[in-house]
Amino acid sequence: MDDAPRLTHLDEHGAARMVDVAEKAVTHRRAVASAVVTMLPATLAMIVEGRAPKGDVFAVARVAGIMAAKRTADLIPMCHPLSLTHVSVDLEPADASVRITAVAETDGKTGVEMEALTAASVAALTIYDMCKAVDRGMVVSDVKLLEKEGGKSGHYLREDV
Repeated sequence: MDDAPRLTHLDEHGAARMVDVAEKAVTHRRAVASAVVTMLPATLAMIVEGRAPKGDVFAVARVAGIMAAKRTADLIPMCHPLSLTHVSVDLEPADASVRITAVAETDGKTGVEMEALTAASVAALTIYDMCKAVDRGMVVSDVKLLEKEGGKSGHYLREDV
């Protein structure tokens, strides 16, 4: 008997499927994800000082991340459409990088990890898009789930933050 974890998005024949959540309980669910954009120090200074040619980079990245969380089911094929109760995207400059932290919450039958991860990723990509004319060497990295609460599997907290 195989005790390996079963991938819930595959049926008994290995075909992709959307997980049936009809029997799951509605609980409050929360997820926190992050991403990092590394750049030249001059690029970060340009962003922080408000000198980016395309406008307020942090404001646009924040809105893009929130919008992306709301559209996750349109982007990730097996995600359930969720009624989000809260989404936030925080951007923190440090040295030659920006750390993005996204929080997504819902009261529902399935988790919001993908919404938080999508928000962090799209906010990072938006920073890249808005600054690529001055720094094509930027790197988007470390997209990861930091914390998850709610549902049957309970609380998850990444230890290597």
